Amino acid sequence: IFKFLGAISVDLGKDRIKPYLPTILTPLYRELNSTYAEQDPTLKNLAQEIIELLKKLVGLEVFSLAFSSVQKQANQKRAMRKKQRALQTVANPDIAARRKMKRHKNKAETRKRKIEFLRPTYKAKRPRSHALKDLAMVE
Repeated sequence: IFKFLGAISVDLGKDRIKPYLPTILTPLYRELNSTYAEQDPTLKNLAQEIIELLKKLVGLEVFSLAFSSVQKQANQKRAMRKKQRALQTVANPDIAARRKMKRHKNKAETRKRKIEFLRPTYKAKRPRSHALKDLAMVE
């Protein structure tokens, strides 16, 4: 898709690409700022190359305006999701408690996995299943 976006950008030219610039930059920005563990470095390099191509194509000033608007929009979405999560914690405490228990359970599993990796002779006890009953609230 990134190659397609680059090809379309070059094909449309300097003047006709300007209205579509934020739409094109959104996935590129998302790829550059992603913090996933299993991120593909070739994809990140490709996104960077296409951004450089767009910068040369439309000029630094127009590109900077479009890129800053994409950044601003992404930050607003992130803040809104964070706010929604906080509101959901207050509105639905049972769902929030379940999510918190699941997160703590995953954290413990990760810790056990890291210990086993660092010390292969050590075997941590593991739960038998990861069913929903494991996440049930204890009274």
